[in-house]
Amino acid sequence: MTDNSRNRVGQPMPMLDAEERVIGTVKFTLDHMVPDMAHARILRSPYPHARILEIDTSLALQRPGVICVLTGEDFGPESGINPWYGQRRKDQPIVAIGKVRYVGDPVAVIVAETEEIASEALFDVVVEYEELPFVVDATDAAKAQAPTIHDEWPDNECGAWHLEHGDIESAWQDADHVFEGVFTSPSANHVPMEPHVSVAQWSDDDGSAEIWTSTQSPHGVHGALVEILNTQPEKVRVHTFNLGGGYGAKGGVKLEPMAVCAARKAGRPVRIALTREEVFQTIAKHAATIRIKTGVKSDGTFVAREVDVLWNAGAYAVSSPRATQQGMVRAPGPYRTPNVRVTSHAYYTNTVPTGPFRGAMTSQVCWAYEQQTDEIASNLGIDPIELRRKNLLRDGDTYATGEVFPHVHYLDLLSEVAQAIDWTPEDAAVQWDGRSRVARGKGVALLIKHTATPSRSEARVQLNSDGACQVFSSSVEMGQGARTTLLQFVSDELGIPLENIQAIQPDTAFTPFDTTTSSSRTAYSMSFALREASNDLKEQLAKVAAPLLEASAADVEVRDGGVRVTGSPEAGLSYAEVLSEAQLSELAGEGVFQSPEGYGVLDDKGQGIASVHWHEGAVGLEIEVDTTTGKVSIVNCHAASYAGRILNPVMVRQQNEGNVIMGIGPSLFEEYVYDSGQLVNPNLSDYMIPSFLDLPAKLTSRSLESNKPDAEIHGVGEMTLPVVGPALGNALYHATGVRVYDLPLTAERVFRALHADDLEEVS
Repeated sequence: MTDNSRNRVGQPMPMLDAEERVIGTVKFTLDHMVPDMAHARILRSPYPHARILEIDTSLALQRPGVICVLTGEDFGPESGINPWYGQRRKDQPIVAIGKVRYVGDPVAVIVAETEEIASEALFDVVVEYEELPFVVDATDAAKAQAPTIHDEWPDNECGAWHLEHGDIESAWQDADHVFEGVFTSPSANHVPMEPHVSVAQWSDDDGSAEIWTSTQSPHGVHGALVEILNTQPEKVRVHTFNLGGGYGAKGGVKLEPMAVCAARKAGRPVRIALTREEVFQTIAKHAATIRIKTGVKSDGTFVAREVDVLWNAGAYAVSSPRATQQGMVRAPGPYRTPNVRVTSHAYYTNTVPTGPFRGAMTSQVCWAYEQQTDEIASNLGIDPIELRRKNLLRDGDTYATGEVFPHVHYLDLLSEVAQAIDWTPEDAAVQWDGRSRVARGKGVALLIKHTATPSRSEARVQLNSDGACQVFSSSVEMGQGARTTLLQFVSDELGIPLENIQAIQPDTAFTPFDTTTSSSRTAYSMSFALREASNDLKEQLAKVAAPLLEASAADVEVRDGGVRVTGSPEAGLSYAEVLSEAQLSELAGEGVFQSPEGYGVLDDKGQGIASVHWHEGAVGLEIEVDTTTGKVSIVNCHAASYAGRILNPVMVRQQNEGNVIMGIGPSLFEEYVYDSGQLVNPNLSDYMIPSFLDLPAKLTSRSLESNKPDAEIHGVGEMTLPVVGPALGNALYHATGVRVYDLPLTAERVFRALHADDLEEVS
């Protein structure tokens, strides 16, 4: 029997399909075609808020090649369809029913023989609207006189949470200094390279639906479609291929109900693929206004923090009812603050619906608490590194949710990034002399983030008679390397060469349930499920092999790709030999990760165990500011995260540095711009994302790892993005003496802050 153990875990392996990705042969949903497939285009609202009086589709239906038009009238009681869906609040229709709530709201779906015909037919549909008052800002939407966007929720609120820890009113009296500030973070787009796309087919024979879709949550889509179609789970099948990026944009339900219902009406398979403009009109990041107040002692000790966050949910709730709780939990920051109060509210507006954006709800609050931490340091004359070191959470500290953190690593992360940028106490002083064209400054920022809780991950590991192994998991590969790292894990658990293991693409008919591929939870939760499945398989192998080896199952060892009798290594069989001699074609083990009961459930004061584990990240950077233009350039950036046990160092480094690169965009120039309710920059000409010219001149990273061989695996997919903005804001201050409270730090915004006095004189 051959020793097949490869010790894959911890090895710096590239993605298993790296070559295919480079040459373009990896299959995405965008590439998927089915026979006799029709194409659909979406007619969208030109108004931010309007009542639909009439839709005339007759002219469109006369156009050659048009098959059908789907409108809200198709979803009456006789349709058998439940047309409203949503994660926490079913407020979003498949297509508009009765009225539209933002510019871009789907009004009708035209199905035609070709995409070109469907596009031309969009101009044939005549819609009569009655315009209604609209609101685009959450602050205005919260006012009593604001237009009502959903009749069921007349106050426009779609998420409200409150956290209370300690005695904050008394704590203000104990504080020697109190600092207050208001910080804003605008909406932004995820810009995945692959747009949203779904291909659906419907069978009139048995009323079943099959869909191929670009989603981070195939089982989430499956569950939603079962409810929408009012059918049995076995009648709906959802496939997912590789995703060309997600970042939260492809969580939950997007095009799938529309595609299935269009296929049902057309009697043909239907494909819907969004244009880039439509991607911008489908989902965005929550805009937020954060009011933060912190009380400290004269020596810098934090005694109280109060945060009020107002989130812009957009036209539909999507994730907001739950996401506002996530934002609430993360708002206090990674500091040992004994008295905390947080209020977190989301309000509907007549803008693009919002949802999770890589580190959901973390970037916005981190922008506030990390800049205010530097403000406190500056005002008290304390080095901002030392102020953090004094107040950061330590092992055994109690967080604002009331839970005790047995192990945290913030001091190590702080030291890591400070050393990487050569921080000295002199860097805390403002560097600009007011005359030089270029000012240089350094900044750091840290974050605290929890993972989706409660959640569940299931896995099946199947051994075939030829000794090959198949891993059935609904974890989605979206460029983060999940497939590679999870197969490395199984390779080590079973002692099977990596080349003999195959990952089955998510397919709800075959791959078991997984809550979602998001929230940096996959490596953590799915590894638990895969270990349990591998152990289950090994137990079965021992039982099957025992009579073949003339031994009891308790005396059979299963490792290194085979079975043997304890103490008799020469008496052994390979996995393939076991199945062959037992005349079995396959053997499968199953495993489940389920967060413990009660985790993720907080009381009305935000107290409880919010998460199965917590994420920690930090960034230190140095910038140059051209004071004549306001342009900010990153000279040096070092990102650090805590990874626990590292499965693949290459993937971890790519996540850390990819986070920084993506984080540069919403920090320096990305934002949604509205004019009279109309999004005016839904394209990659007016909406800029980072190019190679925007990257740091030097970009490095490191993930801290536990010295325990069985240490818990921590996700790192979002740990170093939210800290980029506040680190830049802090570096800007230390470079120029100017603090900007509103993201992004565009050249114009920085210039105006630098030359505010001169501009005021001119005006």
